[in-house]
Amino acid sequence: MLRSTDAAAQTRRNEDLTSLTAQVLLQSGTATDEDLKARFAPVIARIAEGNVDRELTRTLPHEQVRWLTEAGLGVIRVPESAGGLGASLRQTFLVLADLAEADANIAHIWRNHLAFVEDRLAASARPETDPAVTERWLKRFLAGDFVGGGWTEANNGTYKTLKTLITPHEDGAYRISGAKFYATGSLYADWLDVIGKTEDGQFLTALVPRHQPGVELVDDWPGFGQQTTSSGSATYRDAVVQGEDLFRVEDRFSYQGLFYQTSLLSVLTGIGRAIERDGIVALRERGRNYTHGLDEVPHKDPQLLQIIGQVHTLRYIAEIALEKAASSLDVIALAQAAGDTEAGQDALIKASIEVTQAQIAITDSVLREATLVFDALGASGTTVARGLDRHWRNARTIANHNPRVYKERILGNYLVNGENSTDSFTRQLTESTGGQGQG
Repeated sequence: MLRSTDAAAQTRRNEDLTSLTAQVLLQSGTATDEDLKARFAPVIARIAEGNVDRELTRTLPHEQVRWLTEAGLGVIRVPESAGGLGASLRQTFLVLADLAEADANIAHIWRNHLAFVEDRLAASARPETDPAVTERWLKRFLAGDFVGGGWTEANNGTYKTLKTLITPHEDGAYRISGAKFYATGSLYADWLDVIGKTEDGQFLTALVPRHQPGVELVDDWPGFGQQTTSSGSATYRDAVVQGEDLFRVEDRFSYQGLFYQTSLLSVLTGIGRAIERDGIVALRERGRNYTHGLDEVPHKDPQLLQIIGQVHTLRYIAEIALEKAASSLDVIALAQAAGDTEAGQDALIKASIEVTQAQIAITDSVLREATLVFDALGASGTTVARGLDRHWRNARTIANHNPRVYKERILGNYLVNGENSTDSFTRQLTESTGGQGQG
């Protein structure tokens, strides 16, 4: 288990948190951008130092994940009054982009944990939610517990044909059995957020304690990018889960899909920053130019400088798109905290459009950056030691998690015909097609 060293978190772990309402738990951020930067910048700088070596050796960043837990990233969205950092969603995703600039893998690892924290905060807005359940999970987060993913089954793209089963046991607990893939963050986790169904067809998410005989995790992710996210396979053989840690899938927070997508857009944006940063350094260090260049000194060649200007502009586009998308999710959370169903639904539709637009803009911009930057460099820019190829590999891998191919059509249909495709994970439970939500 990873432990937070924050004094406020330690204090609140020992207090009664059942009185905290949705208005408190989903309130707008009370932290300042400056405070969050001051808290996380030092640890992010330490993480950046070993990024290329970890990529080259496929070294899993257990220590670096622990540093971030100790700095409070696991409770960044938990209000200050509950012992957390009190960040808004906009601030959370911008911190994630800062982290992705240092190491895209580590930023991706946090995706499922942050989503489950958001789910527990949002659950407080539902009248049927037991405050004791909310309190129990808040205290786990404050203690440094980390949540990994376990939704997707290999070669099974629908919830309708989900094979993972959750069954009651005579000891009063439940058992879960099934095989998952794309289990991002699982090897760093204390809890695994696993989707399954009961024998009568009810879909549940089970928060399964990782450290038990019935759980087997394997780092067998075969992708050419994001290789240290532990996005490989997870097998559950009658793994024990308590009834109090089972939740109905239809009760997951309404903007979950948008949250997952925006977290990946944060990672892409961070990669875009790293491309610009590394491209500038590589051009400055380039020792000679081609004979047909416009200046003997590469970093004074106007055409090569133009390339860096283009890279910067593409990165800037991604930054603006991310901020608008992330801010749109805050509007949903605040409407839900206020119990305003109509405003919440309106905000959900608007956020769906914002995130769709952002996905198109950010994906196109960062992938173009990752290729364009090499036009400013010579053959030395392709050395393994520099590791510039990692930016394209990681960006391409992340982009493939979200089906960009459909986004422009969805956006065009909304603009021309007024038909919206509001994001909904639970809608997929009754549809014959539709991808699963983690990774």
